[in-house]
Amino acid sequence: MTQSPLPSLLAVFAHPDDEALVAGGVLAQHAAAGARTAVVTTTWAPETRRAAELADALRLLGAGKPRMLGYADLRVAESAPGRARLCDVPQEEVVEQLVAHIRAVRPQVIVTHDASGSGHPDHVRTHEVVREAALAAGIEGAHPTAGRPWKAGAVYGASHPRSESGALDALLASVGKRLRTVPDDMAHVAVDVRAWLDRKTAAIMAHRSETERARSLPGLLARLPAPERDAIVATEYFTRLDAGYLPGPDRLEVLTV
Repeated sequence: MTQSPLPSLLAVFAHPDDEALVAGGVLAQHAAAGARTAVVTTTWAPETRRAAELADALRLLGAGKPRMLGYADLRVAESAPGRARLCDVPQEEVVEQLVAHIRAVRPQVIVTHDASGSGHPDHVRTHEVVREAALAAGIEGAHPTAGRPWKAGAVYGASHPRSESGALDALLASVGKRLRTVPDDMAHVAVDVRAWLDRKTAAIMAHRSETERARSLPGLLARLPAPERDAIVATEYFTRLDAGYLPGPDRLEVLTV
């Protein structure tokens, strides 16, 4: 079997559609190169409409079947009827589940939300538990029932560098929302995903319950002319989260370990 030139990739995000919006390009890129890809979503239950939409989006991106932790979205009670909200459960409970997924997938690279979490508490909690789980997954004796230890080579957070985010910022401001950005030197990786825009855009549009909403980002993008939409989503940026990275102005073409 020919080895993929790109690393295996696990994406962990809070809500269905996060994966397509901020990492759909790299997921499609890695899958097209033969790398193993998978997505864990920390909120929404498997029996909901958005779970079915997530399955459609992941199929388009080549990222396998949904892996859903099934906690409730902080702001949407019907996201997981009868289940606790992600932000209300003990962090260790979520960490142990993520450790099991990391050890099962055995990714070389993990991507998640950055520390700002775009201002959404579910994103921030997901960022926190991913960082803890990525460390714990590699420790012998930690979470012994969650599989054999595995240490990913790198952990990245999806980010929006300040100088590159004007069009997206303006789009969100049009509905009274604010974009959380990072200084340019904190966006350690920039990935040009124009070659995979068809798949990324189709995955975003697969989240139909979100594109139907006037104020959601998928809805805003769906109503833009294609050239304007493409300019906003054609590059994906990531901040290196794990120790050992020396910050600098590098713009890498692919995620590396």
